[in-house]
Amino acid sequence: MHLSTHSVAKPWGVVDLPQPFQSAGTEQIGEIWFDPPPALPDILIKYIFTSEKLSVQVHPSDADTEAAGLGRRGKEECWLITSAEPDASLAIGFKEELDAETVRAAALDGSIEDLLVWHPVFAGDFFYIPAGTVHAIGAGVSLIEVQQTSDITYRLYDYGRPRELHLDEALAVAKLAPYDTKFRKRIAPVGSQLLVEGPHFELHYVDGSAGEDALTFTGQPALILPLEGSVSVGGEAVQPGQCALLDREELDFGAGDKFLLARKSLANSR
Repeated sequence: MHLSTHSVAKPWGVVDLPQPFQSAGTEQIGEIWFDPPPALPDILIKYIFTSEKLSVQVHPSDADTEAAGLGRRGKEECWLITSAEPDASLAIGFKEELDAETVRAAALDGSIEDLLVWHPVFAGDFFYIPAGTVHAIGAGVSLIEVQQTSDITYRLYDYGRPRELHLDEALAVAKLAPYDTKFRKRIAPVGSQLLVEGPHFELHYVDGSAGEDALTFTGQPALILPLEGSVSVGGEAVQPGQCALLDREELDFGAGDKFLLARKSLANSR
């Protein structure tokens, strides 16, 4: 089953969308996301395209939102860079451990950008972003984001844009420390990879040249996102730029196909 898509205009989005997407006139599209299906409502996949920096922000964990009386609405996410302009970068984590008052003051005067670590990025780079990690996506980046289905974002800094900041909420959940580099990977030139085996979801990169071994990943409902080539779900072709639910259907793919497969963590598959 193909998932329906939504194009979302953002002030930091792009007019000229990369292939295989079609541009929508002069509108700046920042996100294209896929509706989570009822069989797998807890995982959201989207594309993000940037012409400007996104806000410096942080997301809460399930424990944080439950403590605040909001239910289980935490947001852990990960990014696969699909393309990046020269000198493109992402801010993830701080250069050193800091106290809340230092970060609050830096958020108010804009110097928070200088406290963050900006990681140069290239196509094929992968980052897992645990809840509580302060981050910002830079300009000139296209990426795929896989996340818990939550829309809670606390902004610390927004470059003077007229949007609300959430300093108290952000500082209550943020880890004011460096980013653990164990969460950063790079897609291997050949072969499949387990990119995420987290508490909320798993994410597999499947290289079709791995053959039948990749089929062992499909024992429960999963989302399939082709990157190169095409796959068939229940006899229906799924192309790059599309996303489909794989439940009890048959999955077929060839040696030249590459795709992402996201499913609920086995620890949370009850």
